[in-house]
Amino acid sequence: MLPARHRLRSSSDFALVFRGARGAGGSRSGSRFIVVHINSTDARAGQPPRVGLVVSKAVGNAVVRNRTKRVLRALMSSRIDRLPQGVDVVIHAKTDLPGTPTSILGQDLDRLLTTVLRRAASQEGR
Repeated sequence: MLPARHRLRSSSDFALVFRGARGAGGSRSGSRFIVVHINSTDARAGQPPRVGLVVSKAVGNAVVRNRTKRVLRALMSSRIDRLPQGVDVVIHAKTDLPGTPTSILGQDLDRLLTTVLRRAASQEGR
């Protein structure tokens, strides 16, 4: 479970991450199962990283969506210490995600997080 200080909650925060992922300080990368959006702003410098999840009805019924969110939250709670301060991350689940083994999903998430963090760091250095 992610502690409250590590959760994105408001729609405006999600919108900032989606918009910021295309600009300086942000990045996004995707796979067959998930898309990871990341944004870092000066206003959040020094604050703990936050994570948000987007799981639409296209993923499945309520049971499938809730299970998907639980798996993604558990994966991110074990990886939250790898994220730098002041970063917001949104993970968007794709329709192929349900039924994917957690180990494969974890490897995919690790690869995507590494990619977006590297890209975001290189954009901030410009």
